[in-house]
Amino acid sequence: METSAVLEGGVGVDPIEEMRLRAWARRNYVPQDDRESEWHPVILEEMRRKEREHRS
Repeated sequence: METSAVLEGGVGVDPIEEMRLRAWARRNYVPQDDRESEWHPVILEEMRRKEREHRS
């Protein structure tokens, strides 16, 4: 049985790939105005999460 995360917009990704993308997003964070809309949804979601954490 394969498990995958379902993200905003219904994008599914396997757990290992999701962790890799989230780690990349944290290491390579860029402000919202400088992000490419074509980046993977996991990357964009993690960058938004990092911003929320910073604001808290």
